[in-house]
Amino acid sequence: MTVRPPTDAEAITLLERLVAIDSPSSQEAAVAQAAVETMAGWGFDAHVDGAGNAVGMLGEGGRTVLLLGHIDTVSGHVPVRREGDVLYGRGAVDAKGPFAAFICAAARAGVLPDLRVQLVGAVEEEAATSAGAYHVVENHPPAHAVIIGEPSRWDRVTLGYKGRLLVDYFLARAMSHTAGQAEGVCETAVAYWLVVREWADAYNRERMGADAGADADAPASAFGTLDPSLRAMRSDGDGLSEWVDMRLGLRLPLGLDIDALEARLTGEWAGEAQVTLHGREEPFRADKRNVLTSALLAAVRGEGGRARFVTKTGTSDMNVIGPRWGCPIVAYGPGDSAYDHTPDEQIELGEYLRAIRVLTDALQRLGQTLGRRG
Repeated sequence: MTVRPPTDAEAITLLERLVAIDSPSSQEAAVAQAAVETMAGWGFDAHVDGAGNAVGMLGEGGRTVLLLGHIDTVSGHVPVRREGDVLYGRGAVDAKGPFAAFICAAARAGVLPDLRVQLVGAVEEEAATSAGAYHVVENHPPAHAVIIGEPSRWDRVTLGYKGRLLVDYFLARAMSHTAGQAEGVCETAVAYWLVVREWADAYNRERMGADAGADADAPASAFGTLDPSLRAMRSDGDGLSEWVDMRLGLRLPLGLDIDALEARLTGEWAGEAQVTLHGREEPFRADKRNVLTSALLAAVRGEGGRARFVTKTGTSDMNVIGPRWGCPIVAYGPGDSAYDHTPDEQIELGEYLRAIRVLTDALQRLGQTLGRRG
């Protein structure tokens, strides 16, 4: 197999091409095809799989490293443009930048002895389904190491993400006069939201006290808190009845009894409302001492940086793959996640190129260590 390593100019062209293709969740076909065409042109065995993921493969070794990014984005068009060293566009940082860096790094590392490098540009990561990642875990044997493509900055390695639970609340009842004593459906829904928020506040205070010891005023880690959000609420009526529809989101910390919380959400707190739970993902934190983290830390040092580990308050495909495969896993990718989902989403191209060099070095190191174990 002959692999052609891309130049820096070609790496930037690839990123611009992917970002220029609109690909909100469930509409990724065009960007998947573009990624596959590029990988095939550079020497990968590449195809679109049954879920719509863009898949590329290099090498035939007995041990596998999976580089899994995502090619879908949240909605909202951000005009693609370059201003100096900065590329703007929806998906530039979350997460076409990291996935493009994966493709370029794998091509530059080339075919590694005794190691197979598999790339997946997953679909529907930004949706509650995570359909692309679930397709991988259900149809492929576990890899020996996994890097999830998410922005962490070029010199940071992400070890964990909080979990997620979505709550759909619906209540309908006969209309009553607003001058009467009966509580309206919107008031009942707001009361439910306040119960959830107050319970979360109490949980966080207890967690903060446990973490702080004698110092009750010490701040709790954001990774350790339960974070509720009111995401949507609408109501209407027809003169005879009224209804309210509300969605809550919960970011879940390690150590939380999620089953017990679900029982409260659908039971004692729900009252007469219909409460449906979905999108549950368990919180996850990976080990920081293994062959994968060693390779990445050494590669960052090789670029003149001093890597540090971080955890994130959001959720990623690490939550899907990490607990199911149990192999060394991290998230890594260029860019500042503060720009995720924003109207001015952007990535610095110098950092993008630097992350490609880090990933190339890390893959070559894994070829010398992990590959030889096969």
